[in-house]
Amino acid sequence: MFHLDWLNDRFLIAMIAILHVIINHGLAVGFIPFVTWLEQKGVRNSSPNEITNPEWDKMAYKLMWTAFIITTTIGAMTGVGIWFSASLVSPASIGSLIRVFYWAWFTEWIVFVTEVVLILIYFLTWKNSNKSLDAKLRHIKFGWFLAIFSWITMALIVAILGFMMDPGNWKTDHSLLTGVFNPIYLPQLLFRTPTAMVVGGTYGLLMIFLFTKKDTEIRTKAVKLAGKWILAWTPLALIAAIIYYNVMPNAMKANLSTAVGTMDFAQYYDLLKYIIIGAISIVFIVASIAVFKPKLLKTYMVITSVVAIMSFLAIFERVREFIRKPYVIGNYMYSNLLREEDYPLYKKDGILKHATYASVTEITNENKIQAGKDVFMYTCSRCHTTNGVNAITYVFERMYGFGKPLNEDDMASYIPNMHEGRTYMPPFAGNKKELKALVAYIKHLQQTGETLEGAQTEGIVVNQKNNSDAVSKMVERLKEEQNKKLVTK
Repeated sequence: MFHLDWLNDRFLIAMIAILHVIINHGLAVGFIPFVTWLEQKGVRNSSPNEITNPEWDKMAYKLMWTAFIITTTIGAMTGVGIWFSASLVSPASIGSLIRVFYWAWFTEWIVFVTEVVLILIYFLTWKNSNKSLDAKLRHIKFGWFLAIFSWITMALIVAILGFMMDPGNWKTDHSLLTGVFNPIYLPQLLFRTPTAMVVGGTYGLLMIFLFTKKDTEIRTKAVKLAGKWILAWTPLALIAAIIYYNVMPNAMKANLSTAVGTMDFAQYYDLLKYIIIGAISIVFIVASIAVFKPKLLKTYMVITSVVAIMSFLAIFERVREFIRKPYVIGNYMYSNLLREEDYPLYKKDGILKHATYASVTEITNENKIQAGKDVFMYTCSRCHTTNGVNAITYVFERMYGFGKPLNEDDMASYIPNMHEGRTYMPPFAGNKKELKALVAYIKHLQQTGETLEGAQTEGIVVNQKNNSDAVSKMVERLKEEQNKKLVTK
């Protein structure tokens, strides 16, 4: 199992995903229609003997140039990076999602490839399209097609994100349509669409300041249009946010105070709420100035609004990822990648017996620390490290006092009931022997400061009871038993 003990596995996904969303929502879903709209305005506001206003078109091209470079480099790499990191950190959940959404993802990749082709056509043919009015109008159509396909890509992925939060009735009928049209899908899509437009307009406002000269007519007109774009979409985003919040399960709402920060920052939850409201207010005020008093708008104001909207998106993604805990797929798979329906089996037999990769199958006094290490890897390492970010030793030292040796009996009493007090924690899945091994390992970590190396460093050990030889013997035994039954009949 892949593990980054200094960073935290889920933090790796979070960093990549947040950066991708900031780029994807801002420079693809929201920015492309904004730029296409600007290009269209250039044609409409040109003189009778011009195909388009050349100065205006040059400005719009520079905006698109920036979006093209960023989306096809950092945007593309972080998109692939989400798949790569999630497959390493959370392979069981990715596997489950692929089985449910195979055809949805198949469709999404076709749409994505089409989107890539369209963005290449749209950007690379921009200058040549200025040779005739027909070519220019055709080019603008490509821009709108690109905007539509960018939105469809988001719409398909949002279905999967909604499913991970609340699968709805999927557990009873297991159909693709039920998975796609989960209770959170449409409200989340309704929220993300205008939000992306607001972000795109805010990015556009900054680029207009970068690519136009101060106190020019073109800047004034472009700034006004960007402000109108932002103000038109902001009320829709706020209304959609309320709808989205209202459809969230109560258990997720209860996690919000911790989701915005961490347990350490839960007491500052109200302050962070004001920061979110402040970010939205800043964007709205800057957009209002852009529309009604464009010449009063300063570069630092625009930069502040961009930082504010990026912070809002980052917090939103952090919250969305956290509030579905203790599940990675709602009511189906816990964040430790163990399925809820398998818990009775683990409670009875233990986790290690059924683990694919484990060096210990029978726990003894001699191998207790190693067994605890294997249990920690299976039940805790997706969210905790040993001595890094969100370290398990720090968690218990904060509870029982820093500088004190951890008490195994206290930890053994707390762990089986931890999910009742901290609802974002999945229940402990192992049996009593594995619980004792786990607390012994945690105390060992405190005493030694040892780190937990992942499979990428240490390699893997296949469980002797679950390797190919063991499976072959089991199959042969079952065949023999079946033959005996047939002979008896």
